[in-house]
Amino acid sequence: MNAQTSSKPAMAVGQKPEWWQGGVIYQIYPRSFQDSNGDGIGDLRGITQRLDYVASLGVDAIWISPFFKSPMKDFGYDVSDYRDVDPMFGTLADFDALLDKAHGLGLKVMIDLVMSHTSDQHPWFVESRADKENDKSDWYVWADPKADGTPPNNWLSIFGGSAWQWDSRRLQYYLHNFLTSQPDLNFHCPDVQEALLDVARFWLDRGVDGFRLDTINFYFHDKELRDNPALPIEERNSTIAPMVNPYNHQYHLYSKSQPENLAFLERLRALTDEYDARACLGEVGDAQRGLQIMGEYTEGDKRMHMCYAFEFLEGRRATASWVKEVFDRLATEAPDGWPCWAFSNHDVVRHASRWDLPDEALPAYVTLMMTMRGSACLYQGEELGLREADVAFEDLQDPYGIEFWPEFKGRDGCRTPMVWQAQAESAGFGAEKPWLPVSPDQAAMAVDRQEADADAILHHYRKVIALRHAHLALMTGLQNDMKADGDLLTFLRDDGEKTVFCAFNLGGAAVTADLPAGAWANAATSLDGAAEPEGGKVSLGPWQYCIAVKEAG
Repeated sequence: MNAQTSSKPAMAVGQKPEWWQGGVIYQIYPRSFQDSNGDGIGDLRGITQRLDYVASLGVDAIWISPFFKSPMKDFGYDVSDYRDVDPMFGTLADFDALLDKAHGLGLKVMIDLVMSHTSDQHPWFVESRADKENDKSDWYVWADPKADGTPPNNWLSIFGGSAWQWDSRRLQYYLHNFLTSQPDLNFHCPDVQEALLDVARFWLDRGVDGFRLDTINFYFHDKELRDNPALPIEERNSTIAPMVNPYNHQYHLYSKSQPENLAFLERLRALTDEYDARACLGEVGDAQRGLQIMGEYTEGDKRMHMCYAFEFLEGRRATASWVKEVFDRLATEAPDGWPCWAFSNHDVVRHASRWDLPDEALPAYVTLMMTMRGSACLYQGEELGLREADVAFEDLQDPYGIEFWPEFKGRDGCRTPMVWQAQAESAGFGAEKPWLPVSPDQAAMAVDRQEADADAILHHYRKVIALRHAHLALMTGLQNDMKADGDLLTFLRDDGEKTVFCAFNLGGAAVTADLPAGAWANAATSLDGAAEPEGGKVSLGPWQYCIAVKEAG
């Protein structure tokens, strides 16, 4: 199948894309980026201090994981006040200073809005759980027990066990798709929707350029609370949860991804459209229908600007055949969708380790990401080629890892502090002992050491991001004629004026690729590892690539 990956037409010749269209977003996990005050935890001032470095990468935007007030049971994804900064990260004034610095450097700023649930310490939940008659009694998902006292249905939590927690105040269960301390909001309640839209408006008025929307398909639940069906063993995978988690035993048909969500997403998009150049990026967590939901949520111009699913965040390596399968499915299941691709983030093992890649393969994979149709997310430290850190059990902080150790070690290994100076205390992260230990292996790959090494992968990231921005075809052009032959992956990008041919050897043995007819020139002369097209063919060594360009037509 060689279908286009989107039915959306290429942009008009000469038309400038919106910043998010084909943009590159750099994810910052604030606890682990830079500690400015010596308490062992990264903070907003620390991010501001390092923004010149981020801007030097050539990225378009930063996405900052949650920094709102929180008891930190899930490290900020359990919000107790949406309109304030947790003191461990700083103040609203610190955020304003960060925003000003970023904008001065030409960086857009996206913040991580967690709308599907709050902390159980949020005033909304404190009031809701007090009794069944208060003004917020229906702001969360409450349900009576079955006659035998058991939960109202079989829904499971991603963090293990039932998704229902008994509450002795109301003598009812409340829904929590994550920790018991993260009760789910009831989006069927109009007041909840209004309150959350007001939160979004608060930050838009403050000047943020958009939102990364956590667990965007978890907003609504089935009103009838129907049981989820069992998932056949052969269909279970670890895309959303580790295989040791019974969450994989269900097809989550009713506990998330409900049709009512589309109307709310359109309301959220309408709100952001009241402001100039804002964008919404949704996280779609669904192992069975992720691409389809992504397509639904980004279809047309009234829903989300972009979404990402988990196809390249799971355990299987992005082989030539898997990349083609994903894009073929995208053409069928989400023909009008706009994807945002990520290989690593704060929730999964870093891809260099997850895919067991040799060092020489890493440049090929970031080059692949920068040439695929869609937008792209890079996770802090990815540009250094960092691998997963080995965190001892006694140093674990993540409740997810503590619950399922040792078969699943949780998310701490990808959240260890950013490494800035190889020989400095805590690799330059801060003056005191950090909240997670600094990996010695990562410290050896610190920014200062790579800045001084012309062959370091950090420089390749800068060059390939610049290459992406230099070709409108790579930013917003159509993607056609994708082929996979063993380890060889080829495809075309076309913006109406120029065509870019992309060939990748995603394996350890040499291969040869045939170029389509035409006069092709090497578009990647700035990349030391790029192969030269010659006589209608290109020879690719292990993990090598070719990016060639010709006038369209």
